[in-house]
Amino acid sequence: MQPINRRSLLAGATATAVALAEGDGRAQALAAAGGSDVYELRTYRLVHGSMKERLDAYLQDAFIPAARRAGCGPVGVFTVVIGPGSPSVHVLVTHPTIVHFASLPSQLAADPSYAMAAKQFTDANPEAPSYAALDVKLMQAFPHFPRVQVPDTRKDKDRIFELRTYFSHSDKAGATKIGMFDTGGEIELFRRHGLTPVFFAQDLTGARLPSLTYLLNFPNVETRDRNWGAFGADPAWRQLIGTPGLTDPEITTGIENQILRPTSYSQI
Repeated sequence: MQPINRRSLLAGATATAVALAEGDGRAQALAAAGGSDVYELRTYRLVHGSMKERLDAYLQDAFIPAARRAGCGPVGVFTVVIGPGSPSVHVLVTHPTIVHFASLPSQLAADPSYAMAAKQFTDANPEAPSYAALDVKLMQAFPHFPRVQVPDTRKDKDRIFELRTYFSHSDKAGATKIGMFDTGGEIELFRRHGLTPVFFAQDLTGARLPSLTYLLNFPNVETRDRNWGAFGADPAWRQLIGTPGLTDPEITTGIENQILRPTSYSQI
């Protein structure tokens, strides 16, 4: 495979930064035209006990079937095993548009099959709640990575996912980091070293904007550790992150990282 060209990386990152941060609207127009999916990441905060079993039953028997009937794409369900937030469950819901995201509650309310299947979960009383808290983050898929890519490792019993969020100090810095991935070649470097992406997205809501979030898939923890090591040692990657304007201190202020395991009924 040919090495990544540093100039093309910088040019790609800069072009996307201009589109996202300086107002020419090219990336936004692509999204508005239906070029990129919208992701809803629900995080159910739990306490140890029966909450997880009730949540699993609700998601598998009520929510996922109804969401698919309503036009959502694949729904992924993941338990946090390493990182902040445990015990909690992430539910990744794929929407074709923001309008579809906004209309989903009313579509569920009008679905009699959903109402019947969800009754035990939705009618829980305060003494035995279905969850401790619910957080929702909305994301827009990158223009050049517009759809969830369902991994081909669904039969691997030890498979894991890695959810990472990068934070930046300004819209321009955040857009530059998005550009490194979306048009600058960083995703190609990921694939080269077995960091298999499921989605890349710009966060539209959240406590520490601007930020971006992505999800990777691995057959097991050992492969994850080995592949990250190979990626970090790649001369093309070392050259990229040493490029003025693309270094971590210039465009990122922190990273959050979680290791997840899919549930048996997850569609991703």
